[in-house]
Parts: sequence; C-alpha cells; structure tokens
Amino acid sequence: MTIKIDKTITEFEVLGGAGKTAEPLSSASQTGTIAGAENSTSNVIQMHEKVERPEMLVGSTYKIKTPLSEHALYVTINDIVLNPETPYEKRRPFEIFINSKNMDHFQWIVALTRIISAVFRKGGDATFLVEELRSVFDPQGGYFKRGGKYTPSLVAEIGDAIEAHMKMIGMIKEDPLEEHQQKLVDEKRQAYEYNADTKAPAEDAGTGFPAEARLCAKCRTKAVVLLDGCMTCLNCGDSKCG
Repeated sequence: MTIKIDKTITEFEVLGGAGKTAEPLSSASQTGTIAGAENSTSNVIQMHEKVERPEMLVGSTYKIKTPLSEHALYVTINDIVLNPETPYEKRRPFEIFINSKNMDHFQWIVALTRIISAVFRKGGDATFLVEELRSVFDPQGGYFKRGGKYTPSLVAEIGDAIEAHMKMIGMIKEDPLEEHQQKLVDEKRQAYEYNADTKAPAEDAGTGFPAEARLCAKCRTKAVVLLDGCMTCLNCGDSKCG
C-alpha cells in the first residue's frame, strides 16, 4: 500500500527483518569503516602534471649507434617512484634527455625531449609515444639494426629505446611467442636450413638469418624466406599461406 507523506520527516528508525529495531552501529564498526576508507585506492597517487620533481630520480641510459652518424646518441630516461613502500608502488617515466657529440640535430632533439617529458609528466597512458615515433620515416631511407630489424628513421629508434624502458619498468607487457608458436618457428627454420633439395644457406653475420632473406611486414625483421613454395618469416612465423 502506498502512503503519501505530507509532513516534514523529523526522525526515523531502521527496522530489522522481523520488524525489530536494528541495533545501532558501534563506534568500533564506524571506526573500521573510516579506516577502510583511508586505505582505499582513492588515496593512491597517480602520475599527473602537478607531481613535484624530487631531488633525485632513478633512470637508465640507452646507447643508439646508427650508420647515419659517426657519433652515438645516448637516451636517458629518468623515473619517479610513486607510492613507495606500498602495494601500489610503481615507476613512471618523468623526463628524457638525449646527448651526442653530433650537434647536427641539436634543435629538434631538444624540442623532442621537452615534448616527450611534458607527456610523461601529464600522466595517463604514455605508451602511445612508441608507435607515434616509430611511424616517422626518413625521406633518405632507413637502415637495419643488428638482428636484422628495419628502422625507418633515427626518431623511430628513439621510440624503440622508450619501448625498451617501458617494458623494463612494467608499463608495456612483454608479448613473447607462445610455446607452440616458438616451436613452429624453430621447426620452419630447421626445415629451411636442412632441406634435402638445397644446401644449408649462408647466414648474415649481423642478423643470424639467411643472407637472402627479405623484410617481414609483421615484425619488420629481415627473415622472410621461401619455404615449401610459401614466403615464411623465420623470426615470428608469419606466413602467406597461413
């Protein structure tokens, strides 16, 4: 039955399931609830632009040596430790510096490091920077790094260094081949190397893959060979024949 209340409610009580008045909460229960609120994730510090830089930051330096320059570049990424000594402790990149004896690219390198550092301090998901930098192509052409991976530009290699750092601190999760996939790749490589119809192919000392291998569109590694009438990547297992 619906009851219409025309007057102002001045007091009320909570009834139990059998029509009995429920017991009021004890002070201990109230204290426990407050304590639980204090330990909630709402008090966890997340990365944002108002987080002040501490006196000391931990970081790592990555060396980039390309055939485009006589001198190497050194990429240093410093991290801030949020919520130290708690279950929510984590490292997040705070700033980036790039140094080199080669001053040809000084202006754009300084601009790039300032922009990337600003994105780091802004907070949120900064992993998108990796793909953005990797999508930069040098109009004069890219080059192959040791291991046979194609790098379209120096900026793209800076993106690779940032990715390696983000993987190291846990921002980007490793995505290795599953056991059955790795087994398949090993079998394909073995089948190619010891095919009864061909001699064992010569390997490129820099890549570890056959010297005549082509570039894989999936993993960007020079490891695609013709195997059983099908172009197959000996690095990631990608095949035109499925």
